[in-house]
Amino acid sequence: MANKFKLNYTGVGQLLKSAEMQAILSEKATAIQQRCGDGYETDTYVGKTRANAMVKATSFKAKRDNLKNNTLLKAVR
Repeated sequence: MANKFKLNYTGVGQLLKSAEMQAILSEKATAIQQRCGDGYETDTYVGKTRANAMVKATSFKAKRDNLKNNTLLKAVR
């Protein structure tokens, strides 16, 4: 007979917004930023349902590099 379990949605929500999850996301975003080079910036924030991290090109040179070479996409892989 299959074992059934009930998922604790409140607990999962707290986990997705926790400081530990933010630290993990920040670490991953920083690694991506370092692979991209100068002109890229990271940001980590807590949204409505989960923590989020992003890397974006901030300088003109970095924006052009990303448009021409897909730098951010390649750095994620």
